[in-house]
Amino acid sequence: MDIVLIIGRILFALIFVNSGLMHFTKSSAMVGYAQYKKLPAAKIAVPLSGLMILVGGLYVALGIYADLGALLIAIFCLVSAFTMHNFWTIDDATAKQGETASFFKNLSLAGAALIIFVLVGSGADIGASITGAFFSL
Repeated sequence: MDIVLIIGRILFALIFVNSGLMHFTKSSAMVGYAQYKKLPAAKIAVPLSGLMILVGGLYVALGIYADLGALLIAIFCLVSAFTMHNFWTIDDATAKQGETASFFKNLSLAGAALIIFVLVGSGADIGASITGAFFSL
């Protein structure tokens, strides 16, 4: 069953690796959106958050301190849910629907990341990995 766990880790991590890369390859658009959402220090926050999720995704996928990677992802998802997808501030019904979906997607992914964090940190088998846990829970 190791292969299923490895495939699951990779599939979970793909969205974060892709989005992390987009934070760098499409940085002007990302910064513009962050500024539109009134995120303070958007020019710093975008590359920093991109690095968090890129590293987090790679760590989870490759099994390199997967607990640390999952924690980085969880922090990003929780912060971005409330700062970037604050649907309760939007009047336009179509925009509100999209932000609502993104808000709850981020909360769901944060939950999955926290499960990975605890499982890896407590020594559970998550399939073949390069390193063990970073934290000891």
